[in-house]
Amino acid sequence: YMACSMESSGINAEYGDSDGQRTTNYMFSVGSGSTYAYGVMDTGYRYEMSVEEACALGKKAIMHAGHRDAMSGGVVNLYHMREEGWVKVSQTDISQMYYQSLEEKK
Repeated sequence: YMACSMESSGINAEYGDSDGQRTTNYMFSVGSGSTYAYGVMDTGYRYEMSVEEACALGKKAIMHAGHRDAMSGGVVNLYHMREEGWVKVSQTDISQMYYQSLEEKK
């Protein structure tokens, strides 16, 4: 699972695996396509990113994971955790995103 919570120290992200291990960190990728997503995130992540930059990076990471891994889903559901709670940012089809990104590279 992945979970976010608001604490006095700020927003915390936690990942738990099937063995019962729990880890807190600033960024996670879970599932069979996670190695693809980590490659994108490790390349594009900066500590002082704007919300828009972080959302764009998250979408790109999920798109690449979903396109390259047959077991990953076909839609990017993007949420932003805020002090007041979460907000759904977007829901985007991975195939459309991927082929649009190819067109933009031309």
